[in-house]
Amino acid sequence: MADTVASLKLTSEGAMKLLHAAMAKAKEMGVPQCISVVDPGGHLLAFARMDGAFSQSIDTSLMKAMTAASYGLPTGDIAAGIDIKLAIATQGKRINLPGGLPIVVDGHVIGGIGIGSGTGEQDKQVANAALATLPGAKRFG
Repeated sequence: MADTVASLKLTSEGAMKLLHAAMAKAKEMGVPQCISVVDPGGHLLAFARMDGAFSQSIDTSLMKAMTAASYGLPTGDIAAGIDIKLAIATQGKRINLPGGLPIVVDGHVIGGIGIGSGTGEQDKQVANAALATLPGAKRFG
């Protein structure tokens, strides 16, 4: 087994690209959003609260991004029962609300994007639109 592995890193430029794409999609939909982009460790790289987005969604967008990056899975798909236990065990840092997607390029989880302030379906649409602008990024249905 090797002692090191090659990895990819989401740059601040890439994070801003995702942020601006998400904002454009949210504006097109007429749904102001809170948008968080994090690295694989859940550390914030980019954030915006669009005019009219709910202030409570600041926290949920970040938690969605952190959860998606941590598990490499979209939020909203964690099994019922386990999701509550995770939320309690992490003091709310892991949540199962729809709208968080991992950023996966060439099989590497390089971060997460979390959207909040619309319905779960609207949040997922905005996140997917952002991922579509990043070359090689996996998309989620």
